[in-house]
Amino acid sequence: MDSSKTEKRETETDSAHVGKKRLKKLAIWLFVDLCVAALVIGLLLYRPGRYDPVSPAGFKPGQVSPYLTHLSSAIYNGAQLGEAFDVVLSEEGINDMIARGDWPRENEGVMLYAPAAVLEPGIAALMGTANVRGMEFIVTIELNPEIDSDGLLHLKVEKLKVGAMNVTPLARLMARKMYAERTASELVDMDAWQTKVAASLLNDEPFEPIFPTGDKKVDVRVQEIAIEKGNVRLRLIPIM
Repeated sequence: MDSSKTEKRETETDSAHVGKKRLKKLAIWLFVDLCVAALVIGLLLYRPGRYDPVSPAGFKPGQVSPYLTHLSSAIYNGAQLGEAFDVVLSEEGINDMIARGDWPRENEGVMLYAPAAVLEPGIAALMGTANVRGMEFIVTIELNPEIDSDGLLHLKVEKLKVGAMNVTPLARLMARKMYAERTASELVDMDAWQTKVAASLLNDEPFEPIFPTGDKKVDVRVQEIAIEKGNVRLRLIPIM
């Protein structure tokens, strides 16, 4: 018997066996990759059950929220008394106000619309739909606002999620970079309360929580803030 032919057949058999094992491993890894990809896509496209934005269909263009008018009057009148007073913002009222904003808004090819707020003990969740090249994702920002021992307000971003996926670490890096670029390249009024709010959200910078009341002679300072189920309770102090 020709030993060289026997060795050749054995080599071919071994090669075929190795090839089958490689194909089997490749098929397993492809299956795993597909499962992971499907899981990631499913998490990104997840729609939280608590997301229930107010439809702006019944709003007239340019119509001011009646709740905003009521809230502004309550703060203005309370500030005139010259002593600390409480204001309670309801989840329903907040959603009415933000639903009447200038939506949709576009930023770098991403369309944002249908905002909604959900208030739970200690947490304020701001949610909205982001449309990226025709695909819709629900973005959720969970805030835990706190007044520290120095009276400064921290708008702590506890979580940022796309669908059900937590992207907080990456979002913080991007937010800080965006904030640094914007403040370096544009004429920004660093003393404006809107800028201070943005700096706290994007760059973790606390600020003095002093806001206008509509009366140029009187502002208000937020002394205490408490988020309850369906409400935000504020303790305000007039500043003459």
